[in-house]
Amino acid sequence: MTDRRTFLRNISLLTLGGIASQKVMASNPTRSIPATDAVSSATAGKKMGLQTYSLGQELLQDMPNGLNRLAKAGYTDLEIFGYREDTGKFGDYNPKNTTFIASKDYKKMVDDAGLRISSSHLTPSLREYTKENMPKFDEFWKKATDIHAELGVSCMVQPSLPRIENEDDAKVVSEIFNRAGEITKKAGILWGYHNHSNEFKRVLKAGEKPEQNPNPWAPPKGTYIEELFLKNTDPDKVMFELDVYWAVMGQQDPVEWMENYPNRFKLLHIKDRWIIGDSGMMNFPNIFKKAYEIGILGYYVELEGDKKGRTQFEGVEKSAAYLQAAPFVK
Repeated sequence: MTDRRTFLRNISLLTLGGIASQKVMASNPTRSIPATDAVSSATAGKKMGLQTYSLGQELLQDMPNGLNRLAKAGYTDLEIFGYREDTGKFGDYNPKNTTFIASKDYKKMVDDAGLRISSSHLTPSLREYTKENMPKFDEFWKKATDIHAELGVSCMVQPSLPRIENEDDAKVVSEIFNRAGEITKKAGILWGYHNHSNEFKRVLKAGEKPEQNPNPWAPPKGTYIEELFLKNTDPDKVMFELDVYWAVMGQQDPVEWMENYPNRFKLLHIKDRWIIGDSGMMNFPNIFKKAYEIGILGYYVELEGDKKGRTQFEGVEKSAAYLQAAPFVK
C-alpha cells in the first residue's frame, strides 16, 4: 500500500459540471464535504465517503450498478484513485486492468447515481524528489489539476511516501508539496498528503549517525517523517489526510496527532483490518469525537483486500451499515 496512496482559507472550491460553487471560509472551519441532494432521506443526515480503491475491479466492471449500490448503502461522496498521467483517465493499479475512464464519463456516472467525487488519490510516477526535478513535478500537478477540476473535486491527495533518509530529504519533499499546493490552490482545490505507517519512522539530521548502543530508557533520537512534513509545509497550501488505521499500525495514537495538529488534518481515512468496527483494535468513538472537535472536512472509508474470499462490496456495505448506526458519527 505504500506505493499507492491546513485548511486553505478564503478560497473557493470549484465544483464544475452543474454543481453549485462552494466556498471555504475562514469563519466556517467546520465545513464538511457536501452531500448531494439525491441521497435518500434515510441516509441524508450523514455525509459518508468511500475511497474507491476499496472496490477496485468490482466497481470498474459495472460502474453504473456499482455506484447505485454505494448510494443505496448510504455513501454520499467518493474519493477516487487510479489517475493515469499519460492519458488523464482513471482505472486501477492492477496491471491486468484494461478499463480506463475519461473524467467527463466518470463524473456523469457518479452524478447519475446521486454521488459526488469530492477527492482523488494520485501520485507522480517520478520518484526522484530533488530540487532539479521540481519543474517536472509542477508539470504533473498542473495537468492533473486541470483534469480534476473537470470532476469538481474539492481535494487532491498524494498517498505515497517519497524516499526520506534524513531531515534534509524531508525538507526538499515538503517544498515540492508546497509547490503542488500552490498549483491546486489556484484552481480552488485543496492539496493534501495521506500517510501510511512508514511516515511514523524517525529520521536524523543529514550526516548524523544513530547511536550504536542507545540507552533504552532515553528519549528516541530523530523526528517522525510525518512531523517533518507538518512542520515544513505551508498550512495555506498543504493539508493532511490522516489514515487512522495506518497510524495505529505505526504505533501511534491518531487522536493524539489530531490534538497536536488540529489545524492541519482536514480529512480522515476510516479503516480497520477489513470491515469497519469489526476488529476491536480501532477506537472509532474517540477518533470521530476528536475529528469533529478539530473541524474535519470529511472522511472516507477504505478497505484492503479480504483474506477470506469475501467480496469487497460486502465489506463496503457492512462498513456503511456500522457507520450509519453508530451514534458517534454525524
